[in-house]
Amino acid sequence: MIIDAHAHLSNTDYGNTESYIKMMKDAGIDQGVAVPGAMLDVRKMTDYITGKAKPDNPIPDNQYVEKAIKGNKNIKGFICINPHDQDVDQQLEKGRELGFLGLKLSPLSHQFSFASKGIQSLASLCGDYGFPVYSHVVYSPGASTTKFIQLAKRFPQTNFIVGHMGFGPADQEAVEAVKTLPNFYLETSTGNYLHIQETIKKIGASKVIFGSEYPLSHPAIELEKILKLPLTDREREQVLSENIKHLLQMT
Repeated sequence: MIIDAHAHLSNTDYGNTESYIKMMKDAGIDQGVAVPGAMLDVRKMTDYITGKAKPDNPIPDNQYVEKAIKGNKNIKGFICINPHDQDVDQQLEKGRELGFLGLKLSPLSHQFSFASKGIQSLASLCGDYGFPVYSHVVYSPGASTTKFIQLAKRFPQTNFIVGHMGFGPADQEAVEAVKTLPNFYLETSTGNYLHIQETIKKIGASKVIFGSEYPLSHPAIELEKILKLPLTDREREQVLSENIKHLLQMT
C-alpha cells in the first residue's frame, strides 16, 4: 500500500479534489491525507517566504477537506486551525466529530509562535485525541525547527510531524530530534533525494513519512524519489504507508 501523507486540497483550478484523485490513481497511490490549501497561492511561494507578499485568504477551508473525506473513502483529513482564534479547543473537538484524524498548523499563513498559548492548548488536546500535529517550520524565531522540537519535548504524549524534512535543504537539527525523540517524525515532500537517503541511513526508516505536497508538487514525482532510494522492501513499506498508518491508528 502507498499513502500520500500530505496533500493540500482547495476549491481552485490547480488544487481541487478531482485533480488530486486522478494524480493519485495515475501514480499508483492508494490513499491520501489532505489538509486545506489555498491560504497561500503556492504559485507565488517565494514571495511569501521572502516577505514580499502576505496571505490573501488565511482562513482554512476545512469544509472543502471535510467534503473530500466524506465523499472519498481513500482520503483522510487533518483539520487546520489558526492558533490565534479564541475557540481553538472547540474547533479541534468539532474536527474530531467530523472525522478529521490530525491537526495541521501553518506558521507561514498564520504567523504564530510554537510557544503561544493557543498552540500549547492544541498540542495538549491532540495528545488526548491521538491526533498527530503536522507543521512546516520557517525562518522565524517563534516557528523554527528549534521551537517545534521544544514543543514536542513539552508534550511527549503527542506525536509531531515536521513537513518537508525540516527547514532548508538538509535540516540536521530536525534529524537529530527524530533520532532522539520517540514522538517526532519527518515528512518527505519537496525534500531532496540525498537528504532523505542520508537521513534514513542515520536514523532508520521508522520515523520518515512519504508525502507529496500536492498541488505544489506532483504526487508521482515525489513518490519516484522514494522508489529510487536504496531501501529494503521493509524500509520502503514503512516510509510509504506503515508509519503514517501507525500515527493515524489505521488498521
